[in-house]
Amino acid sequence: MVNKLECFDMVLFGGTGDLVKRKLLPALYNAFIDGNIESSSRLFCLGRGDISSEDYISSAYKYAMDAKNKIDPHHWSEFSKLINYVQLDVNDEAAYNKLGALLDQSKTNIYYLSTAPELFKTISFNLAKSGLNHERSRVVLEKPLGNDLASSNDINDYVAQYFKEDQIYRIDHFLGKESVQNLMAVRFGNTLFEALWRRQWVNSVQITVSEDIGVGSRGDFYEHTGALRDMLQNHLLQMLCIVAMEPPSSLDADVIRDEKLKVLRSLKPLSEDDVLKNVIKGQYKAGAVSGQSVKGYLEEDKVAPNSITETFVALKAEIQNWRWAGVPFYLRTGKRMQEKVAEIVIQFKDIPCKIFPTSGGTFANRLIIRIQPEETVKLFFLAKQPGDTNRLQPVYLDLDFNEMFHARRTDGYERLLLDIIRGNLSLFVRRDEQIAAWKWVEPILETWKELKVAPKQYPAGTWGPASSSALLARDGLYWHEEIA
Repeated sequence: MVNKLECFDMVLFGGTGDLVKRKLLPALYNAFIDGNIESSSRLFCLGRGDISSEDYISSAYKYAMDAKNKIDPHHWSEFSKLINYVQLDVNDEAAYNKLGALLDQSKTNIYYLSTAPELFKTISFNLAKSGLNHERSRVVLEKPLGNDLASSNDINDYVAQYFKEDQIYRIDHFLGKESVQNLMAVRFGNTLFEALWRRQWVNSVQITVSEDIGVGSRGDFYEHTGALRDMLQNHLLQMLCIVAMEPPSSLDADVIRDEKLKVLRSLKPLSEDDVLKNVIKGQYKAGAVSGQSVKGYLEEDKVAPNSITETFVALKAEIQNWRWAGVPFYLRTGKRMQEKVAEIVIQFKDIPCKIFPTSGGTFANRLIIRIQPEETVKLFFLAKQPGDTNRLQPVYLDLDFNEMFHARRTDGYERLLLDIIRGNLSLFVRRDEQIAAWKWVEPILETWKELKVAPKQYPAGTWGPASSSALLARDGLYWHEEIA
């Protein structure tokens, strides 16, 4: 158990939205029943609707249960004493004075902006005008933070007028997941892999975040965002940074983020030819997922019938530094794929000399860090078959965190919320990281826009367009699931 944190007041803008009800409140509930949150802390959930706190709490409980969170009614009753619903229009300047009267400004005050990014500027301005941006205040910004470098800079510049950089928490919930943190532990807590973690021994790296669901009711959001902005520019590039970064000298927030920034700045810039050759744009069409027929993206609600928005992206990246020069990094994300999975695959090089029958092979030695749905680390290698033979067969060592550790697993949001309360910025994205990430992906967006690049269709329930497999096949490689 972590030591109980100092009491705080947390303001959840967008309190009636899905993120607050399905993710943030359940995460805070879990931290509360584990004894990590003082009962004198308070949560203020803001919305425009005229409803009572009792009705809001009842609605939040239903949402949390519908999202399959494990919640005990008695514990929820205790936790709900922290929750206060406040009717507030974020555009009403006077309402912030009333909010300020509710807050104890001698405590840490946390403002979580779970709203559309267009409102970040308005909320920051009104918080500051009411004097709520004091030294003990923190502001949490949810993605997407803009839709390109210019709009991202516009939001960041505006928020920076009212909050210092060390008060701004740009959240990427993937960084709070146990397996992502265990990747750092595997790399920097052991001597076993460090000698191998370089171009001399690594053949390639794959990072996949796939979903089996479609866009659902968020068609209008996806039309303006797409998979590249929604997933690759943030989640996948942050995971790439943790795989590729140099060992930090400490766990200090800026030391870690300095090393991640070096990776982003070392990514080989993409020319128009690179984008056309090494970036695959896809869009799901009708198919079947888990035996159930599902419609294509163009048939989804609030999607234009001739839309060329991507629901899938795969690309090849290169890092131009001494550790990784020449090692291809393949990044892939998509909706309506065969299964929901997030994993990192480190493919080691083949042995230089084979003395056993069936020894070696390009895919013999792999390290697979799976982030979801289960959290595991598997190391694949070859071992001798039992009996009177010298033949080898693939085997693996499996670290299943649920089996190894019998403690409850915290989800990404819970860990990050606790770090916000602690004031620990290690797992949050610094502004210069965000700028570097946008600079790298912008040539993709610009090429697609200028050339009106149409997405390649893939049936729902598959692993994406065939051209994504061809992307690796050119280098004599395969996606992990294609390896027998």
